[in-house]
Amino acid sequence: MFSLQLNDAAITVEGHSIGDQFQAALQSPPTKNKEPEDSVLQSALDLFGFSKDDLNPQLPPQLIFAGADHLAITLANRDKLASMKYDLNKGKTLMLREGWTTIMLAYSETAQLFHSRNPFASEGVYEDPATGAATAAYAGYLNDINWPHNGRVEFIQGEDMGTKSKLIAEVSTQKGASIKISGQVRKL
Repeated sequence: MFSLQLNDAAITVEGHSIGDQFQAALQSPPTKNKEPEDSVLQSALDLFGFSKDDLNPQLPPQLIFAGADHLAITLANRDKLASMKYDLNKGKTLMLREGWTTIMLAYSETAQLFHSRNPFASEGVYEDPATGAATAAYAGYLNDINWPHNGRVEFIQGEDMGTKSKLIAEVSTQKGASIKISGQVRKL
């Protein structure tokens, strides 16, 4: 286990490999979230060719944080998530302007199972297959809105880009609490 000091919090990270799988766990900093401004949200929707009709009304877009800032957009349709595409340079400009590390696009299959994609244009990467910080921040958002997570939420990431990862968020009932994320990624 490694203890790391971030700018605003201390976290722990563990990692190892078993067979053809990498496994890791991290304890996030405390989470927080807030609604984005309408113009900022519209810029993000335009980037992906989404409209407000594509959004899940139970999970409105949020600016989320668990050590880094992200925009979370939850879609109402799994196919819309799977067909995600965007211009990398326009995405980088938007993310750097807004201070976002990623934009987390999600779809809720059930109350405890989500599919997600994480454009990471802020660093010139089209998509990150396993984003623990965004997952922790999103789980904190679910907790803050009293989502029926029952203490555990599973996220499937990277599936649509051919690198399926499974991340599990252990969620307390305390608002703004840190979130424990564990996951598996197949070795390349």
